[in-house]
Amino acid sequence: MLEFDNERSDAEAMIKVIGVGGAGGNAVNTMIENAMEGVHFVAVNTDIKDLRKCKAPEKIQIGASLTRGWGAGSDPQLGQRSAHEDREKLQSAITGADMVFITAGLGGGTGTGASPVIAELARNAGALTVAVVTKPFEFEGRIRYSQAEDGIKELKNQVDALIIIPNQRLMDAVHPSTSIIEAFHMADDILYQGVQGISDLIM
Repeated sequence: MLEFDNERSDAEAMIKVIGVGGAGGNAVNTMIENAMEGVHFVAVNTDIKDLRKCKAPEKIQIGASLTRGWGAGSDPQLGQRSAHEDREKLQSAITGADMVFITAGLGGGTGTGASPVIAELARNAGALTVAVVTKPFEFEGRIRYSQAEDGIKELKNQVDALIIIPNQRLMDAVHPSTSIIEAFHMADDILYQGVQGISDLIM
């Protein structure tokens, strides 16, 4: 259960939104494009090309010595090790935050593996820590779905609140002609709405 400190009402809370991995970065881009205000955006990725595409003002490449900037290759353990390798950079990005949103698409390497590490750092720093994540579409395969389930278990132990968005329900609710690209854009928009809705409660 989320609890908000009314004593902070006279001072603006520092809210940081950390997009982890490719899907997290895309979600951050959607938030920025929708002119979401009152938050500081951070992008975290192992894939340097994806990271450069993100519009977040603060970008953190993790695991450069492990991945050489090519990403975690759908390996959550590599994503986790990459986050541990750059714990100091991640900790510095979190410093001063009253609330940290972690947004990611689970099932791949970086989002699944690094998000729990970042959540642990944020919570240990005293920030109210909320993860807003998606589960894979069915067409992404059983391996990604299984990895997403493992990632959820890890996150539950590290956050104050966990909001899970099953992407497949989006597909089930839209017209059959909806393209894969459109479906992923819809998922980005749902992540944005989830973060916006909660941040509005405390601003």
